Amino acid sequence: MRIETDILVIGSGIAGLSFALKAAKYSNVLIVTKKEQAESNTNYAQGGIAAVTSPLDSYDLHIKDTLECGAGLCHLDAVEQIVKNGPRLIQELMEHGVNFSSSNGGLDLGKEGGHSVERIVHSKDLTGAEIEKSLVEKAGASKNIKVLEHHTAVELITEHHFKPKKRVKNKSCYGAYIYDENYKKILTVLSNMTLICTGGIGQVYLHTTNPQIATGDGIAMAYRSGCEIANMEFVQFHPTSLYEKKPDGSPEGRSFLISEALRGAGAVLRTKQGQEFMNNYDPRSSLAPRDIVARAIDNEMKKSGDEYVYLDATGLSENEIKNNFPNIYHKCIETGINIAEEYIPVVPAAHYICGGVVSDLNGSSTLNNLYVLGETAMTGVHGANRLASNSLLEALVFADKAAINCKDEFKGIKKANSKLIPDWDESGTENAEEWILISQNSNEIKQIMSNYVGIVRSNLRLNRALRRIKLIKKEIEIFYKKTRITRELLELRNMALISYLIIKSALMRKESRGLHYNTDYPQSTAKYLKDTVISNQIV
Repeated sequence: MRIETDILVIGSGIAGLSFALKAAKYSNVLIVTKKEQAESNTNYAQGGIAAVTSPLDSYDLHIKDTLECGAGLCHLDAVEQIVKNGPRLIQELMEHGVNFSSSNGGLDLGKEGGHSVERIVHSKDLTGAEIEKSLVEKAGASKNIKVLEHHTAVELITEHHFKPKKRVKNKSCYGAYIYDENYKKILTVLSNMTLICTGGIGQVYLHTTNPQIATGDGIAMAYRSGCEIANMEFVQFHPTSLYEKKPDGSPEGRSFLISEALRGAGAVLRTKQGQEFMNNYDPRSSLAPRDIVARAIDNEMKKSGDEYVYLDATGLSENEIKNNFPNIYHKCIETGINIAEEYIPVVPAAHYICGGVVSDLNGSSTLNNLYVLGETAMTGVHGANRLASNSLLEALVFADKAAINCKDEFKGIKKANSKLIPDWDESGTENAEEWILISQNSNEIKQIMSNYVGIVRSNLRLNRALRRIKLIKKEIEIFYKKTRITRELLELRNMALISYLIIKSALMRKESRGLHYNTDYPQSTAKYLKDTVISNQIV
């Protein structure tokens, strides 16, 4: 089956929906998403959006905080772009119906790690869900937006797929092959412009705050299509996720996020013996940037042998917690913890990747007619470490820029001859009767990445991980070529590739900087004050 559309959007988080709403004013937009439309990393974002809305704040201060957190690798023009456009787009969200928390007639601003002042615009501790709900409703009301749920992108269509194969230096994207999970078939979706915004990569680790869909699909597809990928070594581990165990005693894989805003309100980190420890690592104590806090927790756990540390919010009143952090309060109550009276057991969990598909200030990738936004993109905003609550801001601003630029590019675009683009060929494949033999690779990947490519790394660990991941990746690729497509197989293939890219990037950076800490190179050096870029030169 073939579908033609003006613009194909792969992903339905804040970036994809914001872009689609604006692009729908001049084109037809088709959104495809793996699960339900609202299932995205955006939906799980608790903290909020960093933006200059207070007279006590300034663009210069927000830029300074972002650059300091990014450890020398932020692209100044990209940082300036998100900071200076933030207030306008916050206002736009409010006009869309997003209800941000307010007090005394103005926005109620929170403070998080790495920020000099209170500037986090939020909706209690469910900001992402509030934004997603509003954007989904707006998209549903648009006549020019169509949404296909339970559809997973397989591959981007480029000249590489043409029959006969077309060899060009500057490749273009003409849409994507999309797997329809309901009818178990693959669609050929042809588009003038394609946008990837499929979220992050958290599922390659054992502990992650990301939903099950975060398997790095967009980055993997873009790499296979020849796009440049950069800074994959910078995986941000959120310092405080709720430590839970399954009934069998093993730790939970999907970790509930305990927002940094709770520390901004006064909560402090303590050892299991009750000792506050962050003041031994950084003068900002529990409000230091995430890389510092995560490494400190990791170090304390290794010194003591404990499985977790505590977050102490007992200095806040129960009413204050219930009013400002109702989601966290009720989740902890469900697990038997009243956080107004008891400490919260927390561990670091994979949360956000600062690297991704290289994009310019308009969200364009290195492949013609392909835009990339959100966590899938490497815009240069985050550098070696993302400043808290800058991610939703980045997604909003770059979606706005991409929609404007896409409209201009639309005028001169040359459509491909659809007769040259074949439908997906499943001949020679069979059902995955031996799926169990390959599905265990998912657990192997998570174990390898968590044990060897986590918060603290070494050359020995990285090289050991590389050998194992290369073998797994090869096994999966052989299995993929002879097996009929399923969503699980697509995700597994992408997870193996994403893991490989993270390890390769980590080995390229022979220093410690931001989120990448290598015990063989504990210091940072100006020699590596640049992005680590990897590209796949397909023919």
